Amino acid sequence: MARSQCLVLSAYFQDIPSCPDAVSPEKSPFCGNGCGHTLLTPHSGTLSSKNYPGTYPNHTMCCWRLQAPPGTSILLAFGDVDLEPSEHCAHSSLLLADPQTGTAYGPYCRNSVPSASLLVTNSSTVTVLFNSTSHRSGRGLLVSYATSQHPDLVSCLVRGTHYTQEHISVYCPAGCKDIHGDIWGNPSQGYRDTSVLCKAAVHAGVIADELGGQVTLSREKGITLYESAFANGLRSKRGSLSEKRLVFHKDCDDVLEVVTFNASSWWHEVDVLGQVRAWVAERAALSTTGHSWAAEPGAKAAWLELDLGTRRNVTGIITKGSSEQHNYYVMSYHVSSSRDGKNWRPYRGSSGQEDKVFEGNADSQGEVSNAFIPPIIARYIRVTPQSWHQRIALKVALMGCQLARVRIPRPYVPSVPKEVLEATRQPASRTPIPGITLDPEKAGSTLLVMLLIGSFVLLCSCLLLLAFLCYRKRKSAVELNCGITKGYPKLESSQVCSLQSLPAPSLASFPMTPTPGDLSWTHSPEYTEPDLVQVNPSSQTGPSTFKPLLEEGYTLPLVLNHYDVPGKHNEYAEPLPPEPEYAMPFSEPEPAGMHRSTCIITGPARCSPVQYQTPALRPGELPAAVEGTGSPYSEGSCGWPRHCPLAHVYHEAL
Repeated sequence: MARSQCLVLSAYFQDIPSCPDAVSPEKSPFCGNGCGHTLLTPHSGTLSSKNYPGTYPNHTMCCWRLQAPPGTSILLAFGDVDLEPSEHCAHSSLLLADPQTGTAYGPYCRNSVPSASLLVTNSSTVTVLFNSTSHRSGRGLLVSYATSQHPDLVSCLVRGTHYTQEHISVYCPAGCKDIHGDIWGNPSQGYRDTSVLCKAAVHAGVIADELGGQVTLSREKGITLYESAFANGLRSKRGSLSEKRLVFHKDCDDVLEVVTFNASSWWHEVDVLGQVRAWVAERAALSTTGHSWAAEPGAKAAWLELDLGTRRNVTGIITKGSSEQHNYYVMSYHVSSSRDGKNWRPYRGSSGQEDKVFEGNADSQGEVSNAFIPPIIARYIRVTPQSWHQRIALKVALMGCQLARVRIPRPYVPSVPKEVLEATRQPASRTPIPGITLDPEKAGSTLLVMLLIGSFVLLCSCLLLLAFLCYRKRKSAVELNCGITKGYPKLESSQVCSLQSLPAPSLASFPMTPTPGDLSWTHSPEYTEPDLVQVNPSSQTGPSTFKPLLEEGYTLPLVLNHYDVPGKHNEYAEPLPPEPEYAMPFSEPEPAGMHRSTCIITGPARCSPVQYQTPALRPGELPAAVEGTGSPYSEGSCGWPRHCPLAHVYHEAL
């Protein structure tokens, strides 16, 4: 800031001293004896009056020049403006102006405060001037700023109780770490909602105080007790139950596994009994119980090295002392990293100008956390103690996550004509396939055509197979329903499926009575014929549950189930299975004098005689049928009458 700009603004006030000549405007963006805590960066910052929040001094002034990157404007958040009131703020005041455009905001004091907590300017350069005369009270001022890229800018004094929503996302400016305000809790438990939000974010390692940044957190149910912790240069308080607590969101905050520990040296302790206990490098793991790693006494350049096995995204470190009866711990240290274990790079933080000194432990029992912002991407991490208490003793754990793999886009390579490629490149060594020539430029389309042809052939094969199966099934159904009946010749494929085409059976194929002494009668046919067979065509046909004869002209419909026959025809029962229904007795020779006789029984309606084959009668015995009708038994009525058209033949067991 040029001193002339402060002098121009000083014309608005009376008795305002100019900036000291010892302060060079090119080296410092602010000047004056009334400047308090100040941290200014290109993207955000914080400024305050001297002694804030105590009473600011009399007859003092401070001038700050804020400069944002080109193409952006400046936003100002008024955290506190407590200047002693006066007419037109003549005694103590705050004035903001843009010297390039001549726009001014203010003056502000206690009786003329800004109308809104956030001021949006249209300029990338703003000069802030604070002055005071004789006064009695007043805390002074606290102002933060950021660029127009962060419209959710908040002041360093905002607390968690200022919000009611469960999820909060705000932009914290740089420089809130050293602002007065209390925090309760720690990164693992969370923080009371009465804590200063941005200061708690620095303590949790979410943002770096020298940079500021976006903060995302949740307001969750409070806990009974908040433990105190030291982290990132801040000491939190031990607090009691609160209604809500603040939990900050960190995407990469897991404990990393250390494959190997190594150290410059380690201490071999010899106790009073002469026993040796080694404080080796493996004892530096934070999860181990008992003593820690300790360097050899007198070592001035001691270091502890941690090998993660592969490159990791390291976001923080936790250190601890000896954690035993000895009170050994490291108070400050440097951190360096390496990807190959040979070339080491010191960590310098966001400033990048000098090696960052991390604040370590204050006792041998507590744990201290420090965040790496920006994170370290390396496989090897080395801790070099700078100051310690009594002896170098250390336990360490690293926080972070796996390194995200980023696909690097391939550079664009312009296409080269085919003739040039054939003239410059060497022919590829491959075995040619006879009859097949593949052009690399057409390999994709050729593969697509081959896939389409293969799919078509497979589809045709499936259709043919389906048609063949349907044909076989239909043929089986036709053979089943056409009635390949025992005793009839097999139908040819050219014949119509109709019982009319079957040849008429001959009665001679079914012998009506066995020949005496013929044992072949015991072999029953494969199909059992019905008991009653009507052989007279002139007789009246009645309904029957058996399959009709061939002469009736019955045609079997082409169906798979005989219960599904449509039409007017009666449903007929199929013949019994091929096993004989009745077991035939063995034939034995008849004794002498015994013979079988066949009798004709005439019905009451003079119907055709019915023939029964009965056993031989004893002398003087008449058949029962003759006795019932009163007809005398005679030789003429017995025998085998061949004129009987209807006969029932029964076979009696011997």
